[in-house]
Amino acid sequence: MVVDIGGGTTEVAVISMGGIVVSKSIRIAGDEFDRTILEHVRDAYNLSIGERTAEDIKIKVGSAAPLAEELDVEVNGRDVMSGLPKTVRIESEEIRRALDKPLDEVTKAVKDALDVTPPDLASDLMYYGVLLTGGGGLLRGLDQRLRDETGVPVNVSPTALENVVNGCAKVLEANALSGGFVQSAAQ
Repeated sequence: MVVDIGGGTTEVAVISMGGIVVSKSIRIAGDEFDRTILEHVRDAYNLSIGERTAEDIKIKVGSAAPLAEELDVEVNGRDVMSGLPKTVRIESEEIRRALDKPLDEVTKAVKDALDVTPPDLASDLMYYGVLLTGGGGLLRGLDQRLRDETGVPVNVSPTALENVVNGCAKVLEANALSGGFVQSAAQ
């Protein structure tokens, strides 16, 4: 099973013998995590921040499970009421609570895919586990959260940010070597 959490979508797929046996896609991923953080900061602190700042918060202190040592970050933005610059300190536990809803949706997608996975392949998953990839898969503690919720081992790809591009390159190479070609839909 591969769980690819990109910017706009989370793709869950069970792959066996070179083919996709089960697939599930949801429109909740890294961008939604960022929007959730942006809205939380605005609602909790009356602080307007940009998407890039929300992403920085996610990277610096975001987590899907409790951390051994909680983190915090200083956030600069514009006070919604006065329009003046303002700085607040936000803790990782607070961001984790804010991310609960989109992370619950990701967890549900994984569970839904597991529910329709054939029994023989489901038993293989207990041995091979789930592979997390994509930028969203790098969220601290997401592997632990999925492991706790599903009972299946979860691993984070060491090349999570490059896997999609490398996979596309392999498909293009295979097409070129087999004499095939990739056609665009617009001709």
